[in-house]
Amino acid sequence: MIDFNNAGFVKLGPAPDSDFESLISPLFIDGERILATFRGMRDGVVFTDKRIIAINVQGITGKKKDFTSLPYSKIQAFSVETAGVLDLDSELELWFSGLGKVKFEFTKASDIAKICQTIGGFILK
Repeated sequence: MIDFNNAGFVKLGPAPDSDFESLISPLFIDGERILATFRGMRDGVVFTDKRIIAINVQGITGKKKDFTSLPYSKIQAFSVETAGVLDLDSELELWFSGLGKVKFEFTKASDIAKICQTIGGFILK
């Protein structure tokens, strides 16, 4: 599993779904679909209608990959810090039952409000 306390997930920006779709579609349950995709240098985060999938590409060749499935149903709370004048990145912190805190950093180009609406829509039912 990805070590979210020391993760290399920094500055995730919007990316086409096709960037990771072929990698993660074998993990999908029936009817699961991608809502949004974000990419760092090599790593990524994909929001589906069931969960968040964190993708950590490892090694020099990038052939080894770690996929961490973070179900919305296990989110207990979340916090967002929007981009400012000097700090151009947004941060999303999620607290998961049994896992603890997970933190993602997004570029200014990312629609952090839409991400929060998506998460809220799944956990605030």
